[in-house]
Amino acid sequence: MVVHLVGRAHLTMILFIKHIDIEGPGTLGDFFSDRGYITKTIDLGAGDRLPISWDGIKALVILGGPMNVDEEDKYPFLKAEDSFIQEALAQEIPLLGICLGAQLLAKACRASVGKSPQKEIGFFSVELTSAGVHDPLFQGLERKLEVFQWHGDMFQIPKGAEWLASSCGCPHQAMRIGRYAYGLQFHLEITDRSIREWTEEYLDQGDTTLIAQRQKMVDDYQNKKERFKDVADKIYENFLKIIAEKNTTVNAKARL
Repeated sequence: MVVHLVGRAHLTMILFIKHIDIEGPGTLGDFFSDRGYITKTIDLGAGDRLPISWDGIKALVILGGPMNVDEEDKYPFLKAEDSFIQEALAQEIPLLGICLGAQLLAKACRASVGKSPQKEIGFFSVELTSAGVHDPLFQGLERKLEVFQWHGDMFQIPKGAEWLASSCGCPHQAMRIGRYAYGLQFHLEITDRSIREWTEEYLDQGDTTLIAQRQKMVDDYQNKKERFKDVADKIYENFLKIIAEKNTTVNAKARL
């Protein structure tokens, strides 16, 4: 288990769940740590176990991975994770699911996850829905956002959830469940290192077309880096506000 205790300016501990070594917190983890938040990373793919208590956990971030949500026989930790996500929802823990994390969130709400109309790898535009424009997670952003994608599946929107963003190739790009739980089909946390590691792991290195695609993604990242970081940081800031709102509500109830 990897534990980061960078600063103690806040009593908020944010728990990250990893499924594979190369898909970590990235810029999202850096953003929280740089602001003095305590973060803990659990790597289920490496054999780490989920905590048995929610004591001290104020927010949950579920990261990506190459597995499908229904591969519980191959990845037994997915079954325990499903129950863990349901507990987080029941306790209204602020939650951010990214790519596979968003699909697991949908699954925990008994919505289906299947093939996306289009497999998306690289930078693509997504557009906020009317609900997304007014949602706290996307405040201060333009309606159209350019984000990084790496997925072949897509979640369905659970009953009662808010549909927040869409794209031509994959209609369901973002959702909110309840007041505090979000799923994003796209990645904000990536770096140029992420792109290089993912392409080495997930693409056929003998395919010259894919090798060219890899270089294009790295070049695109360098060209779009500043704007991409601005979008990511704004969403990260908004998520911190959502965490703070939940903590304020909990503290107010405790004083009654």
